[in-house]
Amino acid sequence: MQIAGHDIHITTVGAGAPAVMIHCALARHEALLPLAEILEQKTALFDMPGHGRSGDWDGKTEYQGLVADAAVSLCDGPTHLIGHSFGATVALRLAVTRPDLVNRLTLIEPVYFAAAKGMDAHQAHAKVFRPFVMAMLAGDEAKAAQIFNGLWGDTDWADLSPRRQKYLTDRIHLIVAGAAAIEEDSDGITSPERLGALDIPVTLIRGAHSIDVIAAIHTTLAARITHATDHIVPDAGHMLPLTHTEQVADLIRAADQGTD
Repeated sequence: MQIAGHDIHITTVGAGAPAVMIHCALARHEALLPLAEILEQKTALFDMPGHGRSGDWDGKTEYQGLVADAAVSLCDGPTHLIGHSFGATVALRLAVTRPDLVNRLTLIEPVYFAAAKGMDAHQAHAKVFRPFVMAMLAGDEAKAAQIFNGLWGDTDWADLSPRRQKYLTDRIHLIVAGAAAIEEDSDGITSPERLGALDIPVTLIRGAHSIDVIAAIHTTLAARITHATDHIVPDAGHMLPLTHTEQVADLIRAADQGTD
């Protein structure tokens, strides 16, 4: 499939009600395959531009919007969107801008930092993220990838294979590509007005051990979205769809039963 001149790799699994899953930055669609395979849905997954088997990002097209356009092309009528981290911000953007295509939303630790602005947790996040910014400004992408992995990954950098380290380093520029949308939210996706207009069930899922800014983001989203419920997975961190797949699936199933 091509979206705005970008080749997008797609995989579909399962049967039943339609769903689209959107992985986190620096991953690939396989990260969410175990979750997709245990849910009784017909789920489309894709590699974001620059990830997995999709083509490179062109370096010009607004990144979050590009990923959202890819997700739009996979929505066959009203669809359940399931996103993790940056992928969850894409899912939320799509639900706000194309409500005709979304009948249910599952957001797993959406990193919409703009929603936490003004909170202590946002200031703390900005402080710990500064070394990443400095490394990128200095052109040291290997160091930036190591810092980013330390903040958001579930495996120590030293324990990653050289191939995995290279994959992360080669794509670390994509974190910068998507930063403006989630840090500044110039389109106002997380504004009280736009989130208040959402009229679908929204399931928020986060790990008990995730950094504080995630809880702050969830607090804002849960307060602004009328039909939102916030769930915490014990002993889990940011990569919970991979590390606590069954628990995440149970929460999605329970929410699904609640909407029947």
